[in-house]
Amino acid sequence: MRRRELITLLGGAAAAGWPLLAQAQHPAKVIGFLGAGTATTAGAWTVAFAQRLRELGWTEDHTVKIDLRWAEGRHDRAVEIATEFVRLNVDVIVTYGSEYNQIAKDATSTIPIVGLAGDPVGSGLVASLAHPGGNVTGVSGQNADLTGKRFELLREVVPNLRRLAVLFNGNNLAYKLETDLIRVAAIPLGLEVSLVEIRGGDDIAPALAAIETKADALYVVGEPLTFTHRTRINTLALAERLPTSYSIREYVEAGGLMSYGPNFPALFRRAADYVHKILLSAKPGDLPVEQPTSFDLVINLTTAKALGLTIPQSFLLRADEVIE
Repeated sequence: MRRRELITLLGGAAAAGWPLLAQAQHPAKVIGFLGAGTATTAGAWTVAFAQRLRELGWTEDHTVKIDLRWAEGRHDRAVEIATEFVRLNVDVIVTYGSEYNQIAKDATSTIPIVGLAGDPVGSGLVASLAHPGGNVTGVSGQNADLTGKRFELLREVVPNLRRLAVLFNGNNLAYKLETDLIRVAAIPLGLEVSLVEIRGGDDIAPALAAIETKADALYVVGEPLTFTHRTRINTLALAERLPTSYSIREYVEAGGLMSYGPNFPALFRRAADYVHKILLSAKPGDLPVEQPTSFDLVINLTTAKALGLTIPQSFLLRADEVIE
């Protein structure tokens, strides 16, 4: 099935609220999918997830039902969705981002949760990667290990980098951990870090305008609010002549300068593997949290040219993807 057809299938089902299956000989397993963003901003990830389930032998509207709901970057909406999934007693909850994993964990201690989080141990979601314990398992994005590398790569592209502005969502429960890691990673490179807090989409424009003359580049903490508004962030950052660095390639696809991190469609395929095992009676606390083994370096040459940056040939040769 083509990607566009899969997106249409998922989008139509989401619009209809994924109604419960009609009478079936064997009741379908129900997956509560708590989407932190929107179908537009993260639909490709759900496509990868659903496709992998099909490969594993699960048939939508027959053996499995995906109750797909979007929080649109809103904490209160995510709490409502998680509470509703608990009321419906779904078989497993799938979500992503430390904040939304925590929301799901706060809602239930019994329903299995398969999550994608930057640092599941540091944020307290699991006891350890090897032995998660409790009802949460999934995939780690390894943010704690990659922040310093992102800054090193950014300096290759912006040689005069001295002052780095960091845009983060103050509503995100995991922001303190993330910003602490950023400060530590900046020390060996001699970077002066200034934190710029936002709490909603309306805060983005004034926040970026305020840092125009105070930073040489902008690092954006990857999470649902900034991901949902990534096109706006990139447009405004470009207007302020700020090179941008991210953890996810989709930000660069939307006009950002560069990213270094795991491939998220691949992570969602791995999440489907966890769901498969849990639906076959595996306990989440016994399933080790998996870490990605490869990371993508992505550079947007169109954005680089607009900023007047010359990307070194050695950098381009190492890039996994060059967007032109």
